[in-house]
Amino acid sequence: MNRSEPEQRELYAIADLAREFDISTRAIRFYEAKGLLSPERVGGTRVFRRRDRARLILILRGKRLGFSLKEIQEYLSLYDADPTQKTQIAKLVEMVDERMVLLNRQMSDLQTTIAELSEIQKLAREQMARGQASR
Repeated sequence: MNRSEPEQRELYAIADLAREFDISTRAIRFYEAKGLLSPERVGGTRVFRRRDRARLILILRGKRLGFSLKEIQEYLSLYDADPTQKTQIAKLVEMVDERMVLLNRQMSDLQTTIAELSEIQKLAREQMARGQASR
């Protein structure tokens, strides 16, 4: 395997991670400020390790799935607390279950709203057609 592939490297500059994940360096610094990432410093330069890259993958996945930064932080903190990852997996199941309930509720609400809008649209078009026919 080519050692230059992103997942095989040992060290990453902030620009490397930003480019790889198509996010801004500002976003990465924000995650650092929130305590989600903790790069080392070499002089004034941030140096990210594979662990930081893996955490960034989890952060971005969590955000894409709609989890708050607080929820992501709680989940990530379990990596260090439980080497067996049993606690982390249990937390993940809990978070996913809660998110699924919320999304299913939102989907139901959206389906109801779409049905109501379709009915309003139908009635409005019928009324428009009657108005044009009576001229």
